[in-house]
Amino acid sequence: MRPTFSICIPAFNRARHLPALLDSIFAQEYHDFNVVVCEDASPEREQIAAIVRDYAGRHPGQLLYFENAKNLGYDANIRNLVEKATGEFCFFMGNDDLLCPGALGTVAGILQRYDNVGLVLRGYAWFDEVPEKINQAVRYFNEERKFAAGREAITVCFRRSGVISGYIVHRDSACAAATAKFDGTLFYQLHLTANVLASRCAVFTPEILVLCRNNEPPEFGNSGNERGTYVPGSYTPEALLAMVSGALSIIRELKATTGIDVVDEVTRDYANYFYPYIRSQLGLPFSEFIAFYRAYGRMGFSKYPMFHFYCLAAYALGEKHFDGLTRVIRAHLGRSPQFGRLGQSGMV
Repeated sequence: MRPTFSICIPAFNRARHLPALLDSIFAQEYHDFNVVVCEDASPEREQIAAIVRDYAGRHPGQLLYFENAKNLGYDANIRNLVEKATGEFCFFMGNDDLLCPGALGTVAGILQRYDNVGLVLRGYAWFDEVPEKINQAVRYFNEERKFAAGREAITVCFRRSGVISGYIVHRDSACAAATAKFDGTLFYQLHLTANVLASRCAVFTPEILVLCRNNEPPEFGNSGNERGTYVPGSYTPEALLAMVSGALSIIRELKATTGIDVVDEVTRDYANYFYPYIRSQLGLPFSEFIAFYRAYGRMGFSKYPMFHFYCLAAYALGEKHFDGLTRVIRAHLGRSPQFGRLGQSGMV
């Protein structure tokens, strides 16, 4: 009998954080899961393999470990994990993050209450240095909500699937959507979200299910389809432009292949919450930032007022002050601010 969850871990370096992640998984009170680790030919392969062997010995039959013959890169390794998973749902975790106590039980309860679930959208939090030092929590709504398959679920969940930790998707539906077309976008999970939710519903829980390590340098840029666009250890302007352009190409492809047209809704949703896509570049010289801003505008964002607000206000305030303002607003509301009519239907 297949488990409810396969906890999927794309492993590339960061071996020092793997024991804490595995501890947080095996400490769960809900036990109907296995763990799938796909190591992507990183310099720390031997350390990762040794850690996994230790935990596999302590938890026999619950941990599946695979070593990629060559570096696949982020997107292809996500697809690889879906293929290797045996659970009904893939529950992804970043290789340096933590699963919160009770997280699997919370999601299992959701799956018992709702039929035809394709994706569970969760709350999550960023922490500094140690889990007790929460930087800020991210909740999109204050209450549990179901979103109908098709336009509604895709529009709400597409951009909100960008963080891989706690990304929970129906495994067989994700397998059916497998493609290499978007390798190198660093957003393969957005392709899965769009295609899985074309025929399955989504459910949001405000419970914080995962803790994400703040300000860990990115490891992208090592595979053939990432090299030249991404620089390991940093996000360059060119990398961010490529990522957002890739996300928009995914939602346009959905229209071409299924006839579901949410291109404007999704583009507006990005514009309404654009800060993450400029945050790391706020220290650029003014002329370079303006060039960066205009490049985004040419993608179609220039017609949305909130895009201009984020770019100009964030640059004027700087990262530290704008981050502080964001934390205050989220803490006051208990969730992220809501702009436009997105998510106004589907309340449970």
